[in-house]
Amino acid sequence: MTTLPDFRLETHFSRWEFKARHHMTASDAETMTMSELLALAGPEDLEAWERVSLCYTQTWGAPELRDTIASTYETLEGADILTFAGAEEGLYCAMLALLGPDDHAIVTVPNYQSMETLPVTIAGSVTGVALRSENRWQLDLDDVRAALRPETRLIAVNFPNNPTGAIADQAIYRELVALCAERGIHLFSDEVYRGLEVDDAKRLPQAADLFDKGISLNVMSKAYGLPGLRIGWIACRDHALLERMEKMKHYLSICNARPSEVLAGIALKARETILARNRALCAENTEKLGRFFADFPHLYQFTPPDGGCVAFARYVGTDGVEEHCRRLVEEKGVLFLPSSLYVSDLLPVPADRFRVGIGRRNIDVGLAAWREFLADA
Repeated sequence: MTTLPDFRLETHFSRWEFKARHHMTASDAETMTMSELLALAGPEDLEAWERVSLCYTQTWGAPELRDTIASTYETLEGADILTFAGAEEGLYCAMLALLGPDDHAIVTVPNYQSMETLPVTIAGSVTGVALRSENRWQLDLDDVRAALRPETRLIAVNFPNNPTGAIADQAIYRELVALCAERGIHLFSDEVYRGLEVDDAKRLPQAADLFDKGISLNVMSKAYGLPGLRIGWIACRDHALLERMEKMKHYLSICNARPSEVLAGIALKARETILARNRALCAENTEKLGRFFADFPHLYQFTPPDGGCVAFARYVGTDGVEEHCRRLVEEKGVLFLPSSLYVSDLLPVPADRFRVGIGRRNIDVGLAAWREFLADA
């Protein structure tokens, strides 16, 4: 097997995520305690939790969980769902199942590294399509059309986007779907932040609902703020593709943890409550960040995200963003992700950006440490 390159972001997190005092770049919403989650459960789910057996489960995922996941889509059934141990496993299996050495893929940039690295490793060729800050990080369909080849098999997108927080315009997204449908191209849509849009009108339809080659990736980790469950899934009407991915899962996690399946089902049934809480927290934190950045216009430029838990702020200080982020975490324990962790092999990524998180509680403590650093500088 081909050796995968270092996962820069995760390597950085391995060093700092649990060491830094102020995790100001988290990509997930505030989590819940077991008691908080169980308080949202109905009588049947509480009984199921009390009776949960610590046995192996079906590789596809428990039927009742797959049905519950399917209920979050407009047109799908449980048979259209394959669960995984988090989103990364699903992404990995999907890319292996979809791509081969004779295939071409198109990937948006900037991105979460594995959405680029895996196609680059597996496919014969990959083309990047830029999301540009001067265009509100929007997808340009002319760029997509220019990148198409006869052997194009996959287009991979992520909205709300990590790290920019951008959401594609509705019309553009539907044109992309039509383009894929016309040419028989799979659209891989990372939708892990769906439900955290600032404006509900910007919420995109889910790719798996729109056509038979639409592939939707989602997880309990990001918008729901429940990463400890390690439950993700692929939704797709192409059952032959799902079967190929299921066989790959046999070499990976094999099956999910049964307690996590029950808890994920409880959370999904209470999704409106959980997502409303997390949207309110993101809105509150975005406002606080906006006020903070406004106090330092000579150092920062900040555009609030359209959705999700992260934004890609700009640093214009003379020392550069890499040095700035290094000093912040080493001297004040304030953790950010600088542009170097979003470097792409396909296209340039702005070198003056850093990812800031907006989904966690207690942002005020981190902002105070950050302000103290700037006062001392």
